[in-house]
Amino acid sequence: MQTPQPQDITVVWSNASEFQSDVEIIVVIPTFKRPEHIITTLNSVLTQKTKRSFAIVVMDNHAEGGEGATVSAELLKANSIPATVILAHRRGNCAAYNAGFHIGLEHYPNAKWVQIIDDDEIAHSDWLEKMAAIAEQTDADCTGAPQHPIFPEGVTRKWIDHAVFRPPYEQSGPVPILYSSGNVMIKTELLRKHGYPWLDERFNFLGGGDSDFYSRTKSSGATFAWQSDGGVDETTPARRTELSWLNSRSLRNGSISAAIQQKASRSFSDNLKRIVKTCLLLAASPYRSLILFVKTRSLTMALNPMNVALGRLLMEFGFANEQYRAAEKN
Repeated sequence: MQTPQPQDITVVWSNASEFQSDVEIIVVIPTFKRPEHIITTLNSVLTQKTKRSFAIVVMDNHAEGGEGATVSAELLKANSIPATVILAHRRGNCAAYNAGFHIGLEHYPNAKWVQIIDDDEIAHSDWLEKMAAIAEQTDADCTGAPQHPIFPEGVTRKWIDHAVFRPPYEQSGPVPILYSSGNVMIKTELLRKHGYPWLDERFNFLGGGDSDFYSRTKSSGATFAWQSDGGVDETTPARRTELSWLNSRSLRNGSISAAIQQKASRSFSDNLKRIVKTCLLLAASPYRSLILFVKTRSLTMALNPMNVALGRLLMEFGFANEQYRAAEKN
């Protein structure tokens, strides 16, 4: 099994040696240039109403500054919970997750699950208990839940119905597959089975490393579930309701779809099927956009199907919409 290079990860602070055998759930929190909000996220995790034992792993992906690691370590030192704070030196979303998973499995070897929450999210007080309960009930390898967008004051809530914010499922229970890593519980057994690196770092700045991981694990038998009541609140800046950001996100989603299918293609027939699908989606997208416009009376929302199809087409020519390349604009 591969492992990270020593220079890829720096452990800033840890009390793991005191708790290794006692942890059931590892909560991993990637952070990047959000030292104020990571405190809010951590406090929402620290105040969970559950009898299940859990540890926290924070991975700061801004190794040059490390503000997130510094404030996280200070807060966690003041609590008796098992915790580890690291700097993930390899830049990118997937690299940060890989570092966090590796350290989590190494420091807390008896844990049953890894639970992900992002540094712009706030967990509901019963979040961890509900996630573990549905994971046990369904015996799913990966269990997802909603990320409820919380818009700034003055921003209309109509955007909650936009495709980029809407959760993929409404009912709890087994589902065919998941799409996001922002709020998901993964069996450590699945992670150990597949080994480092779990997320393909070619998706670091495009996004979609999580979708690619789900697609690959599903092909080897992984199962999935959804917990509609296990949501977190996602702090959503006003810029994410601007036409430029929404269009860019829709283009990115199309690029991700094509990139995952390109990676999975093994023959000329696979490539041909993918290209035909892209062309059909592109041809149908104006009609789908028109139907959406009639339904929502919003040109911004109606553009989503066309942008997704265009993103797929552009990816076929090697043009990836790497929205995470400029993280401060995301």
